[in-house]
Amino acid sequence: MRHLNYKNILVILLLLIVPGHAYANAGIPMLILAIPAFAISLLPIILIEALYLSKSMALPIFRSAKTVSISNLISTIVGIPLTWFVLVLLQLLTGGSSAYRIDTTLGKILSVTWQAPWLIPHGKDLDWMIPAAGMVLMVPFFFVSWWSEYFVSKKLLPERSSNELKVKVRNANLITYSLLVLWPLTMFLLNYTSSQ
Repeated sequence: MRHLNYKNILVILLLLIVPGHAYANAGIPMLILAIPAFAISLLPIILIEALYLSKSMALPIFRSAKTVSISNLISTIVGIPLTWFVLVLLQLLTGGSSAYRIDTTLGKILSVTWQAPWLIPHGKDLDWMIPAAGMVLMVPFFFVSWWSEYFVSKKLLPERSSNELKVKVRNANLITYSLLVLWPLTMFLLNYTSSQ
C-alpha cells in the first residue's frame, strides 16, 4: 500500500511536468482550471481589495494597492498551487484515488469533495462535477489566501496592529471570494439548466 501511494505521487508529478502525455481518463487536476480563473480575476481582486483596505484602514490608495498587489501575487503564484499539491497528496494518502459510484448520493458527494483536487473522470457527469469541485476548493483556497496575504501585509504595514490586519484582510478576501465563487456556481447552474 505504501509503495502504491509513492507511485501515485510520482505519476502526478510526471503528469504535471509532461502534461501532453496525460490521458483523459487519468483524471482532472483542478489546478489547471483554477489558475486561469485566478489569473483572469487577479486585477479585479486587487482593485476591490485595495479599495476596501484603503477605505477601511484609512490607508493611502497607493500603499493599499501595493500591499494588496504583492500579497495577492504571492498567494496566487505560491499559496494556491502549494495548497492544491498538499490536497492532492492528502487525497492520495487517504485512499481518494479510486472512483466512486456516482449513482449514489454519497458517491457524488465524495467525488466532488474528497476528490476535488484531482477529479476522477466520470464522462458526462464532469459537467456538474468540475464546477462543484471548484466551489469546494474555494474553501481551502480562501483560508490560504487570507493567511498568506495577512502575513505579507503584516510585513508591508508593520505599524498596523496584527488583529486589525487579520480582520481587514479576512474581510477583503470574503468580498473577493464571494465574487470568485460565481465562476463555478454560474458554470454549475448553466450545466444544470441545459441538462433539464
